[in-house]
Amino acid sequence: MSTPRTAPPQGRAGSAPAPGRRRRRRPGALVLSSLAVLAALAFLFPLLWTLYTSISTPADVYTLPPRIKPVGQWDEYVAAAGENYARAWAAAPWPRYFGNTVLIAVCVVGLTLLTGLLAAFAFSRMRFRGRGALFLLVMSVMMVPQTVLLVPNFLLAQKMHLYDTYAIQILPWGASVFGIFLLRQFFQTLPTEIFEAAELDGAGAVRMLVQVAGPLAVPTMVLVALNAFMGSWNSFVWPYFMTKSDQLRPIEVGLQTFQSENGNDWTAMSAAVVFTTIPVILLFLFLQKYFVHGTVTTDGAVRG
Repeated sequence: MSTPRTAPPQGRAGSAPAPGRRRRRRPGALVLSSLAVLAALAFLFPLLWTLYTSISTPADVYTLPPRIKPVGQWDEYVAAAGENYARAWAAAPWPRYFGNTVLIAVCVVGLTLLTGLLAAFAFSRMRFRGRGALFLLVMSVMMVPQTVLLVPNFLLAQKMHLYDTYAIQILPWGASVFGIFLLRQFFQTLPTEIFEAAELDGAGAVRMLVQVAGPLAVPTMVLVALNAFMGSWNSFVWPYFMTKSDQLRPIEVGLQTFQSENGNDWTAMSAAVVFTTIPVILLFLFLQKYFVHGTVTTDGAVRG
């Protein structure tokens, strides 16, 4: 005797959603996907336009509206790209600029992480008189426009014999208020029990930072390091005013080579922008997981 089959109840785990409910979800998902695509195109458009300019002829650059050549004529893009990139590379000592930029950025990142970790741990886990007022004073630095201090800093650099040196491009940016704030906020989210357990084991403040708080803050440290690295890589105004020798100047200052009183070489400049931006893009793609997973879990950090 066979038993009659019954339809699975709706709404339980593992059951297929009702057709009506699936149709109701589609418009919202479609709208969100469309907005995401539009936002991505808005952010990518400057980079795509720069790439297009770097493989175009000067006549194509000034053609309005822009005209994309048919597939059969793409060999003209290849020829223009070879000429533009070769002219851009020969226009300035790019290996020297790359070396200067990497050296300055690495030193800035190292100092930013060191000062950020020490200050953030002190503001979050150490008790001392005036801690709140001192933290507010540090945060108030973010409200001061850097351009206002450019001339006084220029005079100070000359008096301290730091003008046209690597030190003037590194030391002023060796501390980041944003990094201190971000790391402090993370340290405050850590359970107090893990520090109490470390203190029972005889750990001091430095050991707590190095062996307990530091390893847990690695994703936040990566965010701070990336912010400092990209800020140093893209810096233009400060090294432009604080240096005069090509032997010390970074990439962004080198891009002004294509600007003159007779006009700008847009195709060569765009080619230079492309090959100077590629390292930053590769670095972001390599470390993008830290932008998505910017938090860590402290499960298991407290001993039972």
